[in-house]
Amino acid sequence: MSAPRDHRVLIPVDVLEGESVPETIVDAFASIPVVLLGYREIPDQTSPEQARDEHGDRARADLEELRTVFENAGCDVTSRLVFTHDRLQTFERVAVEDACDAVLLLNPAPILETVLVALRGDINVDHIARLLATILADTTLELTLFHVAPNDAQKAAGTALLETARSELVAAGIDDDRIDSTVVVDDSPTAAIVEASADHDLLVAGESRPSIRRAIFRDRAKRLARRTVDPVVVIRGEYLKPEADEATAPTEDG
Repeated sequence: MSAPRDHRVLIPVDVLEGESVPETIVDAFASIPVVLLGYREIPDQTSPEQARDEHGDRARADLEELRTVFENAGCDVTSRLVFTHDRLQTFERVAVEDACDAVLLLNPAPILETVLVALRGDINVDHIARLLATILADTTLELTLFHVAPNDAQKAAGTALLETARSELVAAGIDDDRIDSTVVVDDSPTAAIVEASADHDLLVAGESRPSIRRAIFRDRAKRLARRTVDPVVVIRGEYLKPEADEATAPTEDG
């Protein structure tokens, strides 16, 4: 069953490293259009054209095999192949170009039953709730809305934020019984999120609103993905725009 193309998720896969997409992830994201990005990060001294000539056929075959898995699950999926010197820069650029709302950073996911949704006060809660509702629509996944307040004085504001998100999810058709809410006080939000994610199977986090968007995107996504053992969905801020002067121009097929 294909969802309306109101939302789209980018799933990067290192095809030549044999990275695969767990069946649990395929099933969970079958209701939302997916851009499957087969990529290979190459040394600075190797040009994308050279890498494509040497490894393109095998990479395309591996990517096509992964695409078939999504298609067999009923997913609306498109694919692109990239050889790049900077994978995270490429993830961000492709997400902007293909109007993807989120980037799924893969980690093993043998079981996928519960989702931790880390919400901050400076992100578009309505947008995140609509995206989550699209993902959750055809699943039985349960989710915990999670907010880290910097001090006790801000805890009430965090509770109100999560209630807003809950209301948006319920209005979008998600059963209230599937939604839990937790607010904690901690001066280290990332550490608190990582600790809470240990009890869940998938972490969803929104981007911070950055002054230098690229640095913040990389830093937060990297820290969360490396410090958790679960897949991480980073939901893009709607304020992001493509940059014309990107240093890396990967070779792509799609």
